[in-house]
Amino acid sequence: MSAVAQGLAYDLTGLTVPVIALFAFILPLLQKFVKHRLFPGVYAMVVTLFAAVSATTIYSHVASTGKPIVYGFGGWPPPLGIAYEVDGFNALLGMYASWLIVGIVIFSLWYNRNLDEPEWYYTLLLGFEVGALGCFYTGDVFNLFVMIEVLAVSTYGLIAYHKNNPGSVEAAIKYAIIGATATTIYFIGLMIIYGAYGTLNMGDILSRNIRLFGLIEVGLAGTAFIAVATLAVSLSLWVFTFKAGLFPNHFWLPDAYCEAPTPVSAALSGVSEIVGVYAAIRFLYTIFPAFSPIGYAYRGVVLAVLLVLGFLGGVVGALMMFVQRDIKRLLAYSSVSHIGLLFLASAISFMPVSEEVVVIAFTAVLAHIIAHGVGKLLLFASSEIFIEAAGTKILDDMRGIGRKYPLVSMALIAGFLNLMGAIPFLGFFSKLLMYQAYMAAGQVLPAIAIVVVSALSIPGYAKAIYSLVLSAPVKEFNGIRVGAYKYFLVLLAAILLATGIAFTHLYACIGSLVDSSLTFKGLVNYGQAFLEARHVLWGG
Repeated sequence: MSAVAQGLAYDLTGLTVPVIALFAFILPLLQKFVKHRLFPGVYAMVVTLFAAVSATTIYSHVASTGKPIVYGFGGWPPPLGIAYEVDGFNALLGMYASWLIVGIVIFSLWYNRNLDEPEWYYTLLLGFEVGALGCFYTGDVFNLFVMIEVLAVSTYGLIAYHKNNPGSVEAAIKYAIIGATATTIYFIGLMIIYGAYGTLNMGDILSRNIRLFGLIEVGLAGTAFIAVATLAVSLSLWVFTFKAGLFPNHFWLPDAYCEAPTPVSAALSGVSEIVGVYAAIRFLYTIFPAFSPIGYAYRGVVLAVLLVLGFLGGVVGALMMFVQRDIKRLLAYSSVSHIGLLFLASAISFMPVSEEVVVIAFTAVLAHIIAHGVGKLLLFASSEIFIEAAGTKILDDMRGIGRKYPLVSMALIAGFLNLMGAIPFLGFFSKLLMYQAYMAAGQVLPAIAIVVVSALSIPGYAKAIYSLVLSAPVKEFNGIRVGAYKYFLVLLAAILLATGIAFTHLYACIGSLVDSSLTFKGLVNYGQAFLEARHVLWGG
């Protein structure tokens, strides 16, 4: 890669999040001068496209070099200043999230007639993107706290956007009260980390953890750090599982999905929850790996608990889908089930496994994040057409409405088939990889658990397809002008199909990113990038 391209990727790592934040803050002011109703949506589209291109540039650099990018804000060397550190793992998630938000803005432009003050909606949506990308890119555990708060505050506002709907306000308040408690608990964990380690930089904590692990093993250091690290990780993981909506911390999720504007429901499913998944993986596989004071024993227990909770979440979400009458609530419990699958696969190291197995498991996790996020955007975007045409979200009152919109119905069915794990959609291959990872590790029960969760979810999806598309219409439905928007839905369905058909190539790409970021080689890369950045920014 040329020096120009390398410099561009480095600069964009630091500029992207602050630039989006700047444009988000000035949108309401600009709307005072440009009074056209579509202006905020078009403005948000331009900003999110900039973010997507920037994230793709960053991803391309990291993927081609195999080395993380470390950006020290203000020229301060880490750990004295806040730094972003982007390796293959979060580079891919940043690119995925930014392009998914572009899709959510397209959905929002079609939904625009339901927005009474669109400038505030798009300001919050851009703030949501700031928080999400900040969480993915940051290399500082305190800055992660700040960005989780930015993401959370934007999410509260977006859920309560239809302020005349008491259900929306109630759902936002419920989420905000528990969310504020959760972030306070994480802040306590940060204080423990800083008091023990004297640093908040992720790369620095990793380096110190590896040194401490070696000293503890040979008896040259006390075991106090074991208790300290254990407590800090325990507090942090509770918060991350809440943000992800992992059972039993999913209680806020159904109401939030059901009462939020439908594009926001897609954003929660595809981006907000994934931040919690990402943070849990980053803590357990990068900052506090097996080579750290928490050691194999405690880390193994934690991962085993996450495996059990993942299985329970997958089962509960799948069973609850089948009894739902509200299409958005059905999709909410679908997310509970899929988040369970993601944690089930992420817990692959609850017993010692080879690095080849870790690569397979996390390739499956990243592929499933993409399959689930794109699939949920497709399903929410399709369902909203049916909701507006029927004037209700209740499946019994929407029977047969899909027959009025055949192209939309085809896209909707493709989205459901993808989440079921039907061949040849991406969702099939991501679930298959999860199964193969556990079989390669010699763990038959978790492999069977993945099959069980997938099988239990099928009746819920089949129920939705039958009600919306296959049933005879129960009444005369309103006509909704779909226009070119239906081709956007077809494009999403085509992406899920094409990525499934080309999964061999996708597997190679994602596998190389996982190998360079979440294996022992990845730990070396992450820690070495921190040390090199500190050396350079200190002026040698």
